Amino acid sequence: MEVSCKVGGASLDPFQLTFLRFAIGGLVLLPFAIAEIRKNKVRISGKDILELAGVGTLGIPVSMVLFQLSIMSSNASTVSVLICTSPFFVMLFAHLFTDEKLNREKLIVLAIALVGIVFMLRPWDVQEGNSMLGMGLMLLAAFFFGAYTVAGKALVSRMGLMAQTSFSFLIGSAILLVVILVMGRPVLEAVPENLPIVLYVGIIVTGLGYFCYFKAIALSDAATGSFAFFLKPAIAPVLARIILKETILWNTVVGILLILVASLLNIMSQKKWSAQQRAMEHRKKGEDQ
Repeated sequence: MEVSCKVGGASLDPFQLTFLRFAIGGLVLLPFAIAEIRKNKVRISGKDILELAGVGTLGIPVSMVLFQLSIMSSNASTVSVLICTSPFFVMLFAHLFTDEKLNREKLIVLAIALVGIVFMLRPWDVQEGNSMLGMGLMLLAAFFFGAYTVAGKALVSRMGLMAQTSFSFLIGSAILLVVILVMGRPVLEAVPENLPIVLYVGIIVTGLGYFCYFKAIALSDAATGSFAFFLKPAIAPVLARIILKETILWNTVVGILLILVASLLNIMSQKKWSAQQRAMEHRKKGEDQ
């Protein structure tokens, strides 16, 4: 994602590329979203549309625009690792707004992730290709993506994961289009010349990428699905090195390792919490009977 978005961002406006990416990705997911709604016999109300607009705004015009802006002023390898901190922000938001409270294990995970972030940023000597502005924007993008994830949980439970994502992508893209038009930024300018990269980031990265992620969750559980955030920091910097010729310094390796450890501990914590919730539900059903 980061490598292709950096390549595309060299020729396209950040707002424009974000709009095209999620409009196309949302359309790719739409047939599966409609099938999910029909299967679950869901009726979408006006309130649901308003909630989708709110969630979509957090995800597309806010988080993903910040994401694209950060890519253009930082190394793709750095951005690819920092965006994977979004599950840690999910933990914080979940603590504030759901019954998934922080415990000693999760606080340790957050502490390890924080140290990893410091090594990635290397504020004492910023790596060539990075900037404090770009890395700050990336952390904001991860923060708001965490908010997007938690805010969308109620909608997911009502209409399904595929439907919530597709609709929030499309509505968020429509809102971003209004912002683009008001700001006078390009919408389709230079797209024909860059059509392969636009289709790649829209169809492959965003559409099929999210589809595979959701299928992983459907075939296992959310904790196993989030393993993608464990693999991503290890894979993306290698691709950035090969394709973009970025330099991977020692602090990047240390930061990646620490965030990988934190991600693995987070996945284990999620699985433990899920198992406890299932056990509680099973006991409650037994008591009711």
